Amino acid sequence: MKGIILAAGRGTRLRPLTHTGPKHLLPLAGRPIISYGVSKLKEIGLTEIGVVVGYRADDIRGYLKDGTDHGVKVHYILQQPQKGIAHALKFAEQYVANDRFVVYLGDNLLKQGLRQFADKFERGDFDAFLLLSKVRNPERFGVAVMDGEKVVELVEKPRKHISDLALVGIYFLKPVIFKAIRQTKPSWRNELEITDAVQWLIDRGYNVQADIVEGWWADTGTELDLLEANYLLLEDLAPNIEASLERNVKIVGKVRIEEGTRIRSDTTVRGPAYIGKNCLIENAAVRPFTSIGDNCEVKDTEIEHSIVMDNCRICCKRRIVDSIIGKNSTLLSEDRKPTSGCRLIVGENSKIYI
Repeated sequence: MKGIILAAGRGTRLRPLTHTGPKHLLPLAGRPIISYGVSKLKEIGLTEIGVVVGYRADDIRGYLKDGTDHGVKVHYILQQPQKGIAHALKFAEQYVANDRFVVYLGDNLLKQGLRQFADKFERGDFDAFLLLSKVRNPERFGVAVMDGEKVVELVEKPRKHISDLALVGIYFLKPVIFKAIRQTKPSWRNELEITDAVQWLIDRGYNVQADIVEGWWADTGTELDLLEANYLLLEDLAPNIEASLERNVKIVGKVRIEEGTRIRSDTTVRGPAYIGKNCLIENAAVRPFTSIGDNCEVKDTEIEHSIVMDNCRICCKRRIVDSIIGKNSTLLSEDRKPTSGCRLIVGENSKIYI
């Protein structure tokens, strides 16, 4: 069985964070999103992974390289233009050849491992085997209507309630899916939808089944989704402190701090929280569900439930909550009268909550 990770999308809903890089490299709990997908496929014994790239493809290549650092061999597949999941798979047909394969959306996160599902797919005579998760808002997702373990219908973003079982973006497939894709017409979004291709199989009597995942599943399509995914990952964080701690420093709960970081006087770090390498945290309060990237400076600031990316400087004498701070950003405060307005330098398409 082969593995495919889809990482070609532009991530337009995450702008301005994705103006300068793909969403799949945005960090959560100290790791780029795509690295979690690589780990999941590696856990089921896959040593070769095809990565479909498109938008800022060189950035993905620059991170994964040939895969050696991640314990796999990576093959790159270019999708141009980007017109949906099924469209992306068309470009992967030569790589897959006649093998069965698993497709993992590169911006998805899943708590549960894939071993039991991979074993079930390899033992069973399934043409397609889908993973599902119960959700509160099925109108946001593609959903499956089931008859036992058999999938009888797939509907993309249903307007009325027909099922609360959402497709989690992990598909175990046989090469017959390429026949279905060639018969699939573009949707109203002018994209080739994987739901339409799998529905083509269902309508023609192919064996399409599904199973429900346990634990959480996170889609990372919006800023709120990113914060929730960071929250979920930090809850499972393995604590470890390699930092230099000075006096009057308090560490509470599950906290991971990487090497080269200095935590200086009058600072509290309350977990779950993650702080990367070579940071300086001084006279600050790092509250739960915060992750801070490498080479950051945080002074005179309280920050909670937020993501701070690499190379940031935050010295703003403010309480920062529910925020995402892009890499190489600087947040400062000036001594002015309370009636003065804030002085902001902001990129296009930004959202600011003050």
